[in-house]
Amino acid sequence: MARIVNLALLQSRASADPDDNFARALRQIETAAARGAHLVVTGELFRSRYFCQTEDHGRFALAEPIPGPSSEALAAAARRLGIVIVASLFERRAPGVYHNTAVVLDADGALAGRYRKMHIPDDPLYEEKFYFTPGDLGFQSFATRAGAIGAMICWDQWFPEAARLTALAGAAIICVPTAIGWHPSEKAEWGERQLDAWVTAQRAHAIANGIFLAVPNRVGLELDPAFAGTSAGGGIEFWGNSFIAAPDGRLLARAGAGEEEIVFAACDLDEVERTRQHWPFLRDRRVDAYQDLTRRLRD
Repeated sequence: MARIVNLALLQSRASADPDDNFARALRQIETAAARGAHLVVTGELFRSRYFCQTEDHGRFALAEPIPGPSSEALAAAARRLGIVIVASLFERRAPGVYHNTAVVLDADGALAGRYRKMHIPDDPLYEEKFYFTPGDLGFQSFATRAGAIGAMICWDQWFPEAARLTALAGAAIICVPTAIGWHPSEKAEWGERQLDAWVTAQRAHAIANGIFLAVPNRVGLELDPAFAGTSAGGGIEFWGNSFIAAPDGRLLARAGAGEEEIVFAACDLDEVERTRQHWPFLRDRRVDAYQDLTRRLRD
């Protein structure tokens, strides 16, 4: 297993054509591999536009089983290129049961594992509870040729417990496929602080756990067709800014706000141990005193 992992994040925009989006992602994966990537991570639900802005039963048709056409095509690419791929897919598990799922495909094309999104938001333009069953596989680490890989998905990234449990499972790199952006009407007043809070929270996870954190986001303004001709909605302007944070929290690489790009960084896995030796947060945890974490509130 290589100690230096060349990590690539795919920051992309989505068209209305899922096949076009998937083909472009495969081309980005090829480009990343040609530039020396060992591990490539897609954004959240990259095959389509972000369909959760409204509740529409017809959009369940976007889901597919795992293994299925998309995961098999990605596995073939991983095997042919000799790289590890983490990709976010809309999983059809059974009739009426769907998940927002990250597949981890090893460099031989084998399915190293899958992570099902645990925290499901229900906010204006993020109507995910209508579509996704909460994950039931827990927080995991998957052994791959690029090292021990964990996954979270978008809303999960705001919860320190999720990052902690993934790190405790053994992950050295946590990959977080993401689709996050501004409500255009709020951007002028709140946009800068929202973006800063997002980056700060992820850097804090890297520091608190002594791990690499990789966050690919999408770009572009997506207007849901259901809002056409109305004053409602306004769509989501995805803010890009995909980034890779080191175990000490420094940003190794960061994308811009508006363009498609591939974000690269070389991650020295030995840095995980070196950082934890100097900042022994895991050593000094008072595991005997945290029982109340399993309660909603301490009354």
